[in-house]
Amino acid sequence: LYIYLQGTHSVKISHWNLDHFKNTQSPYPGNQGITNLAEVYLHLKIQTTLVSNPNDKNYTVSLCNKLIFLIICSPGGVLYVGKETGPPGIHASYRRGSTAVFPAMTESPESKPASNGEVCPHARNGLKPERNGFLKSLHRDRNRNREEEEVQAAPHHGGLYNRPFLESFEETPMLVAVLTYMGYGILTVFGYLRDFLRHWKIERCHIAREKEEQKVRRSRRNSPVRLGSEVRMPICRVGDFVPLYQDFENFYTRNLYMRIRDNWNRPVCSVPGPKMDLVDRVSHDYNWTFEYTGRTVKAVINLGSYNYLGFAENTGHCADAAAEVSMAYGVGVASTRQEIGTNTPPEQRNLDIHEEMENLLARFLGVESAMAFGMGFATNSMNIPALTGKGCLILSDELNHASLVLGARLSGSTVRVFKHNNMQSLEKLLREAIVHGQPRTHRPWKKILIMVEGIYSMEGSIVRLPEVIALKRRYRAYLYLDEAHSIGALGPRGRGVVDHFGLDPRDVDVMMGTFTKSFGAAGGYIAGKRELIDYLRCHSHSAVYATSMSPPVVEQIITSMKCIMGEDGTTMGSDRIRQLAENTAYFRRRLREMGFIIYGNDDSPVVPMMLYMPAKIGAFGREMLSRNIGVVVVGFPATPIIESRARFCVSAAHSRELLDQALSAISEVGDLLQLKYLRHRIQPSGARPFDDGVYEDIDD
Repeated sequence: LYIYLQGTHSVKISHWNLDHFKNTQSPYPGNQGITNLAEVYLHLKIQTTLVSNPNDKNYTVSLCNKLIFLIICSPGGVLYVGKETGPPGIHASYRRGSTAVFPAMTESPESKPASNGEVCPHARNGLKPERNGFLKSLHRDRNRNREEEEVQAAPHHGGLYNRPFLESFEETPMLVAVLTYMGYGILTVFGYLRDFLRHWKIERCHIAREKEEQKVRRSRRNSPVRLGSEVRMPICRVGDFVPLYQDFENFYTRNLYMRIRDNWNRPVCSVPGPKMDLVDRVSHDYNWTFEYTGRTVKAVINLGSYNYLGFAENTGHCADAAAEVSMAYGVGVASTRQEIGTNTPPEQRNLDIHEEMENLLARFLGVESAMAFGMGFATNSMNIPALTGKGCLILSDELNHASLVLGARLSGSTVRVFKHNNMQSLEKLLREAIVHGQPRTHRPWKKILIMVEGIYSMEGSIVRLPEVIALKRRYRAYLYLDEAHSIGALGPRGRGVVDHFGLDPRDVDVMMGTFTKSFGAAGGYIAGKRELIDYLRCHSHSAVYATSMSPPVVEQIITSMKCIMGEDGTTMGSDRIRQLAENTAYFRRRLREMGFIIYGNDDSPVVPMMLYMPAKIGAFGREMLSRNIGVVVVGFPATPIIESRARFCVSAAHSRELLDQALSAISEVGDLLQLKYLRHRIQPSGARPFDDGVYEDIDD
C-alpha cells in the first residue's frame, strides 16, 4: 500500500502498522474486521498528499463517525497511521499546509494564494482553500448528509426532485429480438451473395470503390530493406495507396442501407412548419440514384423537424424582423467577431446586435455572461478542447451527441464513459478517479468534467440533473450541460432542463445550447460565469477563427427569445410553451393506449416509437408518407441493432386535429406492420440493473 506524495516519490506503510487495524470494526456493513493493509485502503480509501509546509505534521480524520485515525507526516517522508479514539460526530480538522483527497471530496481548480502572504499549495481534486489561506473543513450539516445518502440510493423521485420523474424503457420482447437478429442475418447472407455476383461482373456495382492497382500490395518488394545498420522502407510505386473504405462500413452501405435509402434525405421545398411540401422523386436502380418527377407532395404533416415552439415560420413578427435586418445589413458579415465582424443598428450606434443577443441570452438563462457561435456542432467540438486537456478526465454519458464525443477526443483528455443516465455508474467512476488518480502516476486529475445532455434526441430521455448536480457538488467536479434539445422545450418558462427541475443555473458550470431547434434559427451558445466566457473569447477556436453569425439569424434569435420571455408585450411565448407540454403529454398517452412501445421521459417532446426489425424501418417510412405524414426512421448503427425506431418530434404548432390525424395513420400502419408490441407494464428506467462493464476507458 502506497501513499502518494505531491513530489515524485512515495512512501510505503510499514507492516507494523497493521496491528493498529486488526480486529477493528469496519465502517462498512457486512465486514467484521480489517485484517490487512490492502483492506484498509479498499474500505477507507485514504490518499494523503505531503505539501510545502512540513512543520505542520498532523491532522485527524473522521470516517463514518466511527473510525478516527491520526496521520502523522514527518519531513523525512515517514508516514504513520494509528488508531485514535474520540467521540462520534467529530469531523476532520486540517492544519495549514496539508491537503487530503477523499472519494467525497474533489476540487478541480487550483487554489489561490492566501491573503496572509503565505503561498497556499495547489489543491487539485482536494479541498479548496478559503480566503484566509486555511483549507475548508469537512464539516457538513445533517441535511447535506441526508442529501448525499439519497444520491447513493439513487431514488426515483426522492427529495432532489420537485416534480415526478417518469421515464420508461421496455426491454425488447424475446421473440421480436430473435426475429430481428434473423432478419439482419438473412440480409447479411444475401449481401455476401450479391458481392460475389458483383465480383464476377454478373451484377453491376454502383458504389465507388478502389481499383485493384490502387490497393496496397504487400509483397517482398514492399518489405523493409536493411542497408547496413539502417532499416529503410522502399519507395512506394505508383498505385500503392491506403484503402479508402473500411470493409464492413462499405458492405453495410451497399447491401443494407441502399435498400431503404429512399426514407432519408428527402428535399423539402417549403417552411418546415406543422405542414410542409416535399419534392417527389423516384429511383429506377434500387435507390442508387434518384430522379425528380417535377411533382410536389403538398401538405405533408411534419413530425420530424425540431420545430418545438413553432418559430420556424415565414410569417409573423420574427420573420418580419429578420427580413428588415436582411435589407439593412445583408445576410453575411465576412469577418470574425475579433476583427470587424460586428453590426450596429442605425438607431443604436453604441450597441452591437451580437452583444445585444448575448446580453439577452445571459438574462434568459440567469447567468453572468454568454457568447454565441455560428454553428451548433462546432460549439461543442471546438470549445471542449479549450476547457480540458492532457491530465484532465472527462466523464461522458454513453449516448452523448457526436459533437460532444468529437470535442472530448480533440481535447486530449482521458475519456471514460458511464451508462446512460445511470447515477451509480457515474458515481463509481468518480470514486475511482479520485482514489486512483491518473493512470501510472496516480497523481490527482487536473480537472474532472461531467458531460451530459438535457434531452437525448434518440432516446427521448431527460438527464437526471438534480442527482448529477448533487454528485458534482459532492465530488467537486465540473458539469458541462448540453441543452441543444431542451432549451425552449422544457420548463415552465422555456429555459431548459434547469428550469424544468427548478434548479439554480449557477450550479451548472458550463451551459451549452443551440438556436437551431426551439428558436428556429442557427448556431449555438455557451453560458456561465463571466471569467469562463472571457477565457473562451480568447482561447476558443470557434470564437477566434469562425465568421460572425449572420445578422438576420441574430435578429431571429433576439425576437423569438423576447417572445419566450414575454418582453414583446404578448403572451404568445408562454402560450406556445404550454401548448407544447400539452401536445407532448397527449401524443405520448395516445401512443401507449394504442399499444406501441415508446421510450423516454413523459415530458420530452422527442418520442421514439420502437420498430425493431430492419424490414419495418423502410416499410413504416414509406407507408406514412403515402398517408401524407413525414416521419424520421432510425436504425443501426445510429441505434443498437435490435432497437430500430421511428422518432417523432412534437411541436407547439401542431393542432389537436393534426395530431389526431397523424395518430390515426400511425395506428393504421401499426396494425398493418404489426408494430403494437406492448404486452406488459412499462418499468421505470431507474429499475434497470447496473452493469459493471458498460463503460470503457479511452486514453487519447
